[in-house]
Amino acid sequence: MNNSTGDWIIPDWPAPANVQAYTTTRLGGVSRAPYAGFNLGDHVSDIVDDVTVNRAQLKRRLNLPAAPVWLNQVHGTQIVNAAEVAAGCTADGSYTTQAGVVCAVLTADCLPVLLCNREGSKVAAAHAGWRGLANGVIETTLAALDSPPENLMAWLGPAIGPQAFEVGAEVREIFMAHHPQAVDAFKPTVQGCTSAAGAGCAGATAPSGRWLADIYLLARQRLARQGVTAVYGGGECTYTDAQRFYSFRRDRITGRMASLIWLVK
Repeated sequence: MNNSTGDWIIPDWPAPANVQAYTTTRLGGVSRAPYAGFNLGDHVSDIVDDVTVNRAQLKRRLNLPAAPVWLNQVHGTQIVNAAEVAAGCTADGSYTTQAGVVCAVLTADCLPVLLCNREGSKVAAAHAGWRGLANGVIETTLAALDSPPENLMAWLGPAIGPQAFEVGAEVREIFMAHHPQAVDAFKPTVQGCTSAAGAGCAGATAPSGRWLADIYLLARQRLARQGVTAVYGGGECTYTDAQRFYSFRRDRITGRMASLIWLVK
């Protein structure tokens, strides 16, 4: 579960008190259709001045200690030290051990993953679309944190849900090539598989060549394989909740939400 406070989602996880984390929704802000209203992405052809106002509101209303270290996300696996890079650098996640540095990722169907250690001395934010997830963005983020996996916890933010995330057979095959258990995260788009999550469908075929993918389960599997089992969140569907969330798959021309995490002194 998550705690929703108006325009924000506050992760419901047992993070240390000095770890601050939020995910925005589309509520509030000044952006106009089709980006209405709290678009934080400056790369989606929204009016630049509107995005600037939204980002200023974000900093003020969340009392951020500094402007977020915004990234140029490319669906890759590069993770950077947010305290050592300039905003706009190309990466799909960042981490920090320094108080007052705000790690951030932008999403509109892709999965934002926030992480921290139990001492409250390390935090990270990762952008996990299916390509980055398949290629190891979670593993790269965990390596950057350099902590025993049992000492880490993760929170999965709003993403396209398993009832809406239709993919081709090639996506399923990519995940299964890395880990056969990924079969449990895919359900044929046709009748015939009785398991809600696709379990037991390893030999099933989808005549349409299409499958419904559970990106939350795929992320949990990747985390578990690395030894991280304290995983929270994962239940907010960006595609089906048009009032609260942007969705690229649903609307194509749309804004972006932000997931942010930082350490306070």
